[in-house]
Amino acid sequence: MANDGVWLVIALQADGSAIYTRHGLWTQAREQLDVLTIVFSNRRFANPHGEHALSSAGPPGASVRRLIDIANPALDWTALARDLVVPAESAETSGRLQEGGNYRAL
Repeated sequence: MANDGVWLVIALQADGSAIYTRHGLWTQAREQLDVLTIVFSNRRFANPHGEHALSSAGPPGASVRRLIDIANPALDWTALARDLVVPAESAETSGRLQEGGNYRAL
């Protein structure tokens, strides 16, 4: 993607790790960086799910699911971005993502 000959940086971020790296959006806002951040929000920590599946512990119980799923409370990524003065929108489909817009977090 180029915008007037300047390349746009696209940051792809999983929601599980984004919880711990929210300061990245703050830095983008403070430094006025031209970065499009896309947060893939599946509301779970993928790595712990995979590690548990590889163990011999059997299906995760309620206590384990509570630790590795991040659906409660559900994080509002667009609200978090806007709180940091980063324009943001939500896209539930790839078609919506392709429509574009004037946002820097999605």
